[in-house]
Amino acid sequence: MSQNTFENLSPRRAEQLKAFDRLLTIMDELREQCPWDKKQTLQTLRHLTIEETYELSDAILEGDLGEVKKELGDLMLHMVFYARIASETGSFDVADVLDAICEKLIRRHPHIYGDVKADTEEQVKQNWEQLKLKEGNKTVLGGVPQSLPALVKAMRIQEKARGAGFDWEEKRQVWEKVEEEMREFKEAFNEETVVNADEAEGEFGDLLFSLVNYARFIDLNPETALERTNKKFIKRFNYLEEEARKAGKALKDMTLAEMDVYWERAKKLT
Repeated sequence: MSQNTFENLSPRRAEQLKAFDRLLTIMDELREQCPWDKKQTLQTLRHLTIEETYELSDAILEGDLGEVKKELGDLMLHMVFYARIASETGSFDVADVLDAICEKLIRRHPHIYGDVKADTEEQVKQNWEQLKLKEGNKTVLGGVPQSLPALVKAMRIQEKARGAGFDWEEKRQVWEKVEEEMREFKEAFNEETVVNADEAEGEFGDLLFSLVNYARFIDLNPETALERTNKKFIKRFNYLEEEARKAGKALKDMTLAEMDVYWERAKKLT
């Protein structure tokens, strides 16, 4: 894009395009001149991209917009890196990537770019899943990545099933299913029977799946909810360790009652 073209755009859009062009230029220079960048492949970058994605997730959960901006930059670099590597074999380049996502967005939003009617979020989701099937997905659940963490995968499976019209009608029904699975899980640990570990694991999985279903039904993200609890526990446990250390105590030598005193203090602070 020429300098004159930039000048004809709105000031902020021109700055955005200049910044993206600058990133592409730097990526080209690094790929051609830096020993580390020259060695990278799609495969060697993969695990780094996963790590960067989780770092972005952490920043979002912490509500740290400065870190969100930083981590978005890291991920943007990775996307540009992948496209640059692919361009070297003539497979595709960044323009192909961006054009493809633009075309997909237009196809998947016929209520904006076509004559399909969709006035609610639910209608949009249903249209989206139907369009994916027309585009080549063999099954409704075929697009769920196998390597997703189990909790996230459960949520995505249920969302996609809902998009196909397979879902509970009322919140009450979903909670009844949770209670049913809880009873079955408890029965797997009946004191009068020998615990079958495989059966118990299966029942626990069913219970978790039903809880994810209920969370989805009341518009809660179970992954976010659990991670918030994880972070809360870590903060409280760190407080417990620090306060015990200040008192000259080691956790391994303390009773649960002693530790609970510090834990209750931590709860008031978090």
